[in-house]
Order: sequence, then C-alpha cells, then structure tokens
Amino acid sequence: MNDLEEAAAVFTSVRPRLFGIAYRMLSSVAEAEDLVQEVWLRWQACDRSVVVNPAAFLATTTTRLAINALQSARVRRETYIGPWLPEPVDTSADPYLGAERGEALEFAALLLMEKLPPNERAAYVLREAFDYSYAQIADILHLSEPAVRQLVSRARKHMAGERRTPATPGTQRELLTAFIQAARSGDMTALERLFTADVTSISDGNGTVRISRTPVVGALRVAKFMNAISTWFWNDLDIQWVTTNGQASVVLRREGAARPIHAVLTVSASTEGIDQLLWIVNPEKVAAVSARA
Repeated sequence: MNDLEEAAAVFTSVRPRLFGIAYRMLSSVAEAEDLVQEVWLRWQACDRSVVVNPAAFLATTTTRLAINALQSARVRRETYIGPWLPEPVDTSADPYLGAERGEALEFAALLLMEKLPPNERAAYVLREAFDYSYAQIADILHLSEPAVRQLVSRARKHMAGERRTPATPGTQRELLTAFIQAARSGDMTALERLFTADVTSISDGNGTVRISRTPVVGALRVAKFMNAISTWFWNDLDIQWVTTNGQASVVLRREGAARPIHAVLTVSASTEGIDQLLWIVNPEKVAAVSARA
C-alpha cells in the first residue's frame, strides 16, 4: 500500500465520524459533505509523517472548519425566505450517524443548538454526541480545560432549559400517525388533543409558492389551519415512512405534479404531546431523503 492509499484508508475509517461532527454543527447534509471533502483535500496535502494521531488530527480539522463554516452559514440564512429548518438526513440509509450516540441529532436539538455560539456548539457536540474528553476538546478548540467545561455546562443548561422531556421514539411515531389521520379528516377535536398548548407549525420553503412564511402558533390556531386545508391538501398525496435524524418522518409525494415530492414532515414531541410540526418543503433539502423513499 502506497502513502496515498494508506492516507485514504485512514480517512475512510473515520469519515462517518467526521460527517457526524460536521452535520451536527451545520444542520445541513450538503454543507457537511462539502466540508468533509475539504478535510480530505487538506489531509492529502499535509505532511502526514508528523501527525501522531490521524483520527484526532482529522476531527480537529473538521471541527475548526465547521466553526468557520457555521459563522458564514448564519450570514447566508439572514437572506432566507421564511423559517429555516435543518436539512433532514436519512438515518435509515446512514445508520452510523446515530449509531454511536444519538444526541444532538434530532430536529428539536438542532434547532436549539442554532442559538449557541459556534465554540459552545462545538464543545457540546463533541462531548454529548461523541464522548470526547474535556482535555481532547480543549486541544481541538485551543482552550483551557476549565473553559471547555464551562462551555459544555452552559450549552447543557440552554438545551435543558428550553426543551420538555422528549417522547420516546415509539410515542413520537404514534403521535405523527395520529396527527396525519386527524389532519386528513380535519378533526379539530382530535388535533387539539394531540397538541401542546403552544404547539408551533413551521414550514421551510425558502419562498416556495403557497407555503406559509410565518409559523402558526397555538393548539387552536394550528388545528383550525389544518382543518381549513384538509379539504384539498391531502388529495392524491402518497405518504411514505422514512427515518430522518433518528425519528419517524414521512415523505409526502403527489405523483403527476410538476414537483412530485411535496415535503418531508416530522413532529417534535414531548410527554405532553406534539410541540412542533416541521414541514421541510424546500426542494433542495428534501432531495436526498426523497430519492430513497
């Protein structure tokens, strides 16, 4: 095996983890894949003879690039039309992504992490999702170990303070199933029973026609909205179950339409019921999931 082949073998062995770090930092499959490709190019070009721990070197490079990329991504998102949601990743097709630890992968967690400063988000992802030691994270972020402990502690408090106790995967799927049944029939009483009082319906379309550009908030308002569209929205709509971000989701497909894939729909749920309806309608974001559905 020549030097480049050995470099490729090392990179391939850790690539799933690098993608997992990049995706949790950027909430975008496309951006994470681009970043991992950049890491590969840097790995090819660097003097690998002086690298003592290739896995640590590659994780460090990925994290630092992700911190920079996140800052740029936030600037781009300021021009996004309507609500922005994470790009769903098909974890049934890429089971490794959630295999080590599923933390910091669900939509609710990714949305909360959007509010964290980049360094804090990186420390949280490395600690919670990949169980890096505080000393390892300190080396990656060029910070002291006490500073890293503080970053992780602040992130944990933010995440815990804004999130209810999550529903189990089985309950989350049951709630999504019940929501679809009630929404198709326009059953407002059934819908309201499924929702928390402050449930929010969020549609990410980036300007797509006939897609709400503002969230609908509150159990009664969301139920009324679902009732109002029940007479036409679900007509000829095919529902295919997928697993995205470790959770049950559905691909909504309307055959014969100019754009057959209408959306990827999932719910964020707690022990109190559905607290978020998440509709990813942006064609660029649903492409990867819908291609496998």
